[in-house]
Amino acid sequence: MSDSSSSVHVISGLPRSGSTLLAALLRQNPQIIAARHNTPVMPMLIRIMSLMSEGEYRTEFKNGQWQQLMRGIVRSYLNPGAQNHVMLDINREWCAHAGLLNSLYPQAKIICCVRDPVWILNSFEYLITRDPLLGSQLVPIAHRGNQHDRIDYLVSRDGAFGYAWRLLTEVFFGPFSDKVIFVDYDRFVREPGFVMERLTQLLGIRPFAYNFEHIETPDAAAFDAALGTPGLHCLHQSVVASRKRLILPPHIVERMAHQMFWRKPDLNSGGAVVIA
Repeated sequence: MSDSSSSVHVISGLPRSGSTLLAALLRQNPQIIAARHNTPVMPMLIRIMSLMSEGEYRTEFKNGQWQQLMRGIVRSYLNPGAQNHVMLDINREWCAHAGLLNSLYPQAKIICCVRDPVWILNSFEYLITRDPLLGSQLVPIAHRGNQHDRIDYLVSRDGAFGYAWRLLTEVFFGPFSDKVIFVDYDRFVREPGFVMERLTQLLGIRPFAYNFEHIETPDAAAFDAALGTPGLHCLHQSVVASRKRLILPPHIVERMAHQMFWRKPDLNSGGAVVIA
C-alpha cells in the first residue's frame, strides 16, 4: 500500500473523555480503520526517534528514509493491507509530537477528546473504588489508600490526568494548533449526530449514518486487565448524556473547576477547531 492511498489521523486528548466511544462510532464506518484503545505506535516511534537522532547511527538515516520507515510502522500496526481508508491511531503522546505527525502526514489531524476536569476525576474515582481491593494500576499502590492521595497522584505530572493535561495544553497553544480538533465530551454525548457530522466533514470523510443506539465495546479485556482495571474501556450500548453523582469533596471540585480553556475563544490564537 502506498501512503497516498490512505489518510492518517490520530485521537488523543484527556482520559475518560470519550475517545473510546468516538473510536467505536468511527469503526462503524467502512471507510475508517480505527484503533480500539491506546496503541504502542507512538511509543515505538519515540524509541526510533532516539536511535535516529543520537549516537553512532544518527548518520545512517537520510531525509526521506526515516519518514518512510516511520510510516511503515504506522501502516503495519494499524492495517498493512488497507487501501483507500482513513486510519486512526489512539495515543495521548501524539499531542507532544505534533511536529512529527505533520512531517509524516501533513494533512493529518489530532482529534483531542476533552472534558471538564472535575468530571474526569469523578469518573476515575468511581472506576478505581468499585474494586474493594483498590487494585487499579492507574494509581501506584503507595497513593491508593485514600481519595485525597489518589486525586493528588492523578493530577500530578506523572498521573493519568496530569500528564495528559500537560500534553493537551502544549498542542493547543503550540505551533501546530491548526492541526487540532477539540471534541468536548458534553457536546458529544448531547448531540452525537451533530458532532459526528462536523468531525467527518473536517476529516474529509464521506457522509455516513452512524448508529448511536448500538455501540460495540472494543475487545480490550487483556489491555484493561494489564492495568488492573477491568472495564476501563467498557461502553454503554447507546450514546447517553448521563452523570453519576459527584463524589469529590468541595475543595477538590473548587481546585479543578473553571479550567476548560478550550471554551474560551480569546485563548484560541492558533486556530484550533473546537466542537463544544
